[in-house]
Amino acid sequence: MHTKKVTLKVFRFNAKTDYLPYYKTYELEVSDHEVMLDLLNRIKWEYDGSFSYRRSCRHGICGACGIKVNGKSILACKENAFEMTHLFGDELILEPQSKKRAIKDMIIDKSDFWAKHEAVTPYVVADIDEHPEHENQISQAQLAQMLDADYCIQCGACHYACPVIEVNDEFFGPAAFVAAYRFAIDSRDNATHERLKATAQMGQGVWDCVKCFECQEACPKDIAPIEKITRLHTMQFEHKVAVPNIATRHAEGFVRSIKKHGFLDEADIVVYSEGYLGMYKHLKTAYKMIKAGKIHWNDGLPWVDNVPKSKNLEEIAKLIEISQTNKL
Repeated sequence: MHTKKVTLKVFRFNAKTDYLPYYKTYELEVSDHEVMLDLLNRIKWEYDGSFSYRRSCRHGICGACGIKVNGKSILACKENAFEMTHLFGDELILEPQSKKRAIKDMIIDKSDFWAKHEAVTPYVVADIDEHPEHENQISQAQLAQMLDADYCIQCGACHYACPVIEVNDEFFGPAAFVAAYRFAIDSRDNATHERLKATAQMGQGVWDCVKCFECQEACPKDIAPIEKITRLHTMQFEHKVAVPNIATRHAEGFVRSIKKHGFLDEADIVVYSEGYLGMYKHLKTAYKMIKAGKIHWNDGLPWVDNVPKSKNLEEIAKLIEISQTNKL
């Protein structure tokens, strides 16, 4: 067994007594078999009994012990302490998933998380016989369509890693979208249309996702929330739920551009999404792109077509026609 001395800089705050949070430093001799939850336990048992955090199963399936170490979202019961020091050095900063929602030390108020989870109707809605004669089974192919979304443990790691959540209180967040997809794709469910309508609304829905992949990095179960968000985009078109707005026209503009050129016409996508008046707010960005040679000064004008055509344009157009499952 190997040991090393590790410095833990720990976020401390009690909403009932403290005006501002502070950090307290503890030095521990850590062995190579300890996980981060062991270190939390040792701080409480050996240094300060008032130190507070959530824990339960210790098997990485309940999601209770989610915290951040040096800004990285983890389940404390799952991450080896030595591996954390290999990533960040021998000083580890322990913080709650969301500092602005801290109640006491590592414990946060997750009411916003649960409210948004509830808003997507996270259960199968179906009229069933109260005394069924057999199970309501789904096929292996139907199960595969869920893309492991049913493995989500509602730990909140992706939710509180999402930058949109921090600036937009209405945004459902990646965990809620994973739940929405999981039940919208379920062949036994009868509320798919309503769920897709809820996730299509601007402000709260999937079109406000900025595709930063922070949720992907944070998820301890490797569920890939961004994949489910992308599928919800497609399902909204397939079920004719998507409404015309800048976001949906932006998606349409991508397909339109590839069909026409085999390449992205970045200037045309902006014009198609926002119109000529909306285009003017992007003039600074356009100027930088012109200097970098990404676009030309006259791109976007309807009578100018500067974008080269792919040599395989006919094949690309056929592939789009074959694979496209919805009318934009």
